[in-house]
Amino acid sequence: MDERTTMDLADPTALPLFAPSPTRNGKPPGPEHVTTMPATTAWPPVGKEESSHDSAPLDWQLIATLRQQASNRLSEMPQDERSRLAPQDLREKGRSIILALLEDESAARVTAGEDSWTAREQHLMARALEDALFGLGRFQPLVDDTRVENITILGHDRVTLELSDGQLVPGPAVADSDQELIDFLVFLASRSEVNARPFSEAQPSLHLRLDGGARLAAAAFVTPRPQVVIRRHGMREVSLEDFVADNRLSPVAASFLRACVRAGKSIVVSGAQGAGKTTGARALAAEIPPHEAIGTFETEYELHLHEMPERHPLCMAWEARPGSGERGPDGRQAGEYTLTAALIDSFRFNLSRQIVGEVRGHEVLAMLKAMESGAGSICTTHAKNAEGAIGKLVTCAMEAGAHVTHEYAIRTIAKNIDIIVHVHLETTPLPDGTAQRDRWISEIITVEPGERDPGYATNSVFRTVGDARIATPNVLPDDYRELEAWGFDLDGYFRADGGPS
Repeated sequence: MDERTTMDLADPTALPLFAPSPTRNGKPPGPEHVTTMPATTAWPPVGKEESSHDSAPLDWQLIATLRQQASNRLSEMPQDERSRLAPQDLREKGRSIILALLEDESAARVTAGEDSWTAREQHLMARALEDALFGLGRFQPLVDDTRVENITILGHDRVTLELSDGQLVPGPAVADSDQELIDFLVFLASRSEVNARPFSEAQPSLHLRLDGGARLAAAAFVTPRPQVVIRRHGMREVSLEDFVADNRLSPVAASFLRACVRAGKSIVVSGAQGAGKTTGARALAAEIPPHEAIGTFETEYELHLHEMPERHPLCMAWEARPGSGERGPDGRQAGEYTLTAALIDSFRFNLSRQIVGEVRGHEVLAMLKAMESGAGSICTTHAKNAEGAIGKLVTCAMEAGAHVTHEYAIRTIAKNIDIIVHVHLETTPLPDGTAQRDRWISEIITVEPGERDPGYATNSVFRTVGDARIATPNVLPDDYRELEAWGFDLDGYFRADGGPS
């Protein structure tokens, strides 16, 4: 290529999805400051004057074709040669393939009498092609933007973004067609050599951990249109103090939860989808003393405690792996690695605490085993309120097999769970057609076995009253007064309750 069309793939200049905009009162910008890109544009124009030719939309069909060609060329490399390459070296190899493909395509355009690409267009094409081959394709600028918390996709052109301040705003299209979106999801799921996941008509659901820690959940083939949710975990090194500062939790309630963690109480964080349960679990885990060895067990890494060595220097992480093909005599598919198997393996690692990230189904057995085996386990589950989490876990346990009876499930859960913390999510429609989401801890209850139906007893230690958005003291069981030795502000609890100190 001549000087005009040569471009540098190593250009570190980041092109964010949203144009930079000022903050208001120290808060992230609202929807009026967000530039939503057209469906045909992957990268916004930069701040310099450009010709109309420079600002033409990218040809995503061509990018998809070139991505497949680049993937095929990488696959043609001998396996032993590929295995010797570090990830960055493999990416450099991919970049050289991308440049070669773009050179060929540029030459073909000139031969056909079409205008050659400008350096700007080639740069955008190469960046988009590299994202498609090694990154998240047209998802990438959305995931890279720090103001985007969650991405909801209901078909290639129906995208909603939840910003970090809770606002819901429309986003750009992520493909030119639903089939293109499905094809990319299939490629994304199969690309990992470490933990590849099937996604096909035979396996119509996909749960995938993305580079950078985001989580992707997708469904197709059994839905009217492909459905995708990407959750970014922006608040990783979060603490109970952050919850207090954001007015999601009172200082007294924070002291209670801190004392519960340090005293080795087992805690379940409940809430609706997207309520911030994982963030709450991270804040609780931040109170675990750094000298304790902890293990995390997740279907996809979400807690990321093992990536915080300053806070959790002795953290070991396990991730489940789905199998493929027919099931063997033991009922497992080839390559399957369950949370229960991981938990059993972990008993030789001298752990102080075992934390099961999220319970949606059979994971409940691993959670109960973790709570029975050590002190101070933490997990999350979906429920509409704190007590509802007990019923949810009982149902999950009974679905694990006929050997788990209702009585056994209740008895075991009530015996091993000490505290349930409920995170409330409220969505308020706004006059401009967008919406605002707010989250706070609305309930903290204690759980203990009970002789009468339903087989357990609860006490609401903190609860919200009326339209309040912060949980206040209610009833404290006598044996929880002992938490004062672990830092619980007992005097503050009774002063806030209006009773004697």
